[in-house]
Amino acid sequence: MEEGFSAHQLSPSSWNRYEDCPRKYWLSRQRLPRKASMPAAMGTAVHNSVEDLCNLDISDREDSEDGWLPPTSKAVLDRHWALERDIFLGTPRHPRWKDEMITKAHDGLVGALNILFSKANIGKVGLSEVTVGQWKQVQDIVLANEGTLVSECGRLMGRLDLLIADLDENGESKGWIVADLKTGNPPKLKLNEKVSRQLRFYRDLLIQINPDHPQVHAEGWYSSNQTVHRADGPSVLDDAFAAWDGMRPSEEPLEATPGEVQCGFCEWKAWCPVWWSARRDGILSPGSMFRDEVVRAIKFDPESGAALFERMPPVGVDGELAHSDHRFGAILRDQALDQMRELMDSGYEEAIFLGSVRVDGKIVHLGDWCEVLPWTPLLKSVRE
Repeated sequence: MEEGFSAHQLSPSSWNRYEDCPRKYWLSRQRLPRKASMPAAMGTAVHNSVEDLCNLDISDREDSEDGWLPPTSKAVLDRHWALERDIFLGTPRHPRWKDEMITKAHDGLVGALNILFSKANIGKVGLSEVTVGQWKQVQDIVLANEGTLVSECGRLMGRLDLLIADLDENGESKGWIVADLKTGNPPKLKLNEKVSRQLRFYRDLLIQINPDHPQVHAEGWYSSNQTVHRADGPSVLDDAFAAWDGMRPSEEPLEATPGEVQCGFCEWKAWCPVWWSARRDGILSPGSMFRDEVVRAIKFDPESGAALFERMPPVGVDGELAHSDHRFGAILRDQALDQMRELMDSGYEEAIFLGSVRVDGKIVHLGDWCEVLPWTPLLKSVRE
């Protein structure tokens, strides 16, 4: 191995981050405090429930038994929902856990199961009507689930949701389907380029690893409206290797490419000075209802949650700040208040990053949807 070279792997998600903004990718590799999200937790609960149901041992049950799937799938989802809740609340940065989203998770699980019934040539059937024998048919077409694909050289990797047999009308396999279960919003017309590339990435890795493969194609399964979208097109592996080369670990931060899309939902702003300078330079708009701020606390009442902040404008591009005459009041509640109390109780007196404050006239509101973090621009790698 080359001197000073650290092994790294490219996955579809890291590729997307790198393509969006190399600095965002670099920050994601610094082992900074992770951030949890409800959509991701819900998606994981649904994915893991599908996996468990596909692996369910029902060999000791009569093929004619029905009525078993609704209570079984509910119990499986409830278990994974509780596991995801514990992981979510144990993640250093997280918003409020929304128990009410289990209804959406249940609908997503039912949608995923309905797609599986269709692929097994079972057709439309209510969950309570599904027999043990029919579920065995579904299990028979599942060749692999939640498997890890790694290229021969070890540089590329991806997590495969499902590999299933592609059945013809007679129930005979005519090839393989690489399926990726999606619990987010389905496409209006066709897959966007990044999702298509992700699916083809899995397809191409599978083909590389299995030289004697049958015909293979990739599909995105959208559980919310039970639609299937096929990803066709050329191999993406050459592009992936080219991106991998630019993603090598480095001491210095990679280039930043600030923009509304790149910075809009970036979770590393407390460690990135570039977006704040881009705001100053007019590259980014401040946002009308929700915005991010870098401030100094002038007054803070830990009981009422009332605060007075001074905006700290950037000087240069490396995160240095100046004082200003721009001051605004704030009302902090719930998690944002807890974070502010913790920061102030620690004796912290430096600049503070406020994430997603809600603007209401001359004051701002902070709650469970916000973050209050030390402003800590990262200019050198802290990864060992």
